[in-house]
Amino acid sequence: MTMNRVIHAAVRRDLDRLVRALDAIADGDRGRAQDLQRAYANLRHELTHHHTGEDRWIWPMLAGVGVDADLLAAMESEHHSMSAALAETGAAMDGFATSGSASDATAARESVIRSRAVVEQHLTHEEEKLEPVLVPHFESAEWKAVEKKLSRQPPGVAGRFFAWVTDGMGDEERTFLRSTVPPPVVFVLTRVFGRSYRRDIAPVWQRSAS
Repeated sequence: MTMNRVIHAAVRRDLDRLVRALDAIADGDRGRAQDLQRAYANLRHELTHHHTGEDRWIWPMLAGVGVDADLLAAMESEHHSMSAALAETGAAMDGFATSGSASDATAARESVIRSRAVVEQHLTHEEEKLEPVLVPHFESAEWKAVEKKLSRQPPGVAGRFFAWVTDGMGDEERTFLRSTVPPPVVFVLTRVFGRSYRRDIAPVWQRSAS
């Protein structure tokens, strides 16, 4: 388990939630459609933020320690493919939020499924091929410098991230997080600085589960 996999689990969880919610929505329920659009926008933001950090800090660090250039180029290319897929789904979700129609719900669901396949291909590739060459560097000065840059976030950004990543978190991910970040820190970030997520996004998924 790594923090990267904790984030991946949250991404997979949201995409699965969204597919189920779009499958169950009533025709003409624009309020629910707008809720799902907002939840999708949050997922897209968090995933984009995660990949921006990889592109800006992690890939250059790995290149500097001699990791295969073709593997890093593939990671970057997959990020571009995901960005395009997420943009397509964003447009589909926007259309659905405007109409609330069953036909637009179906179109949005099909787009989410396509994006999920693109995202899953990258997440699996990263876990199977990239992580094995990254993990041995976790105690290096180069990685410690990257970690410092990645963790340097305003409290509001960190709070929203932790509120998102812990929402519906599995036992394995929760155990790892507790071993990595002091639970009181996660509690404060989630409860105080993650209020906007808990107010605007978490109830959308709670309704899906009810």
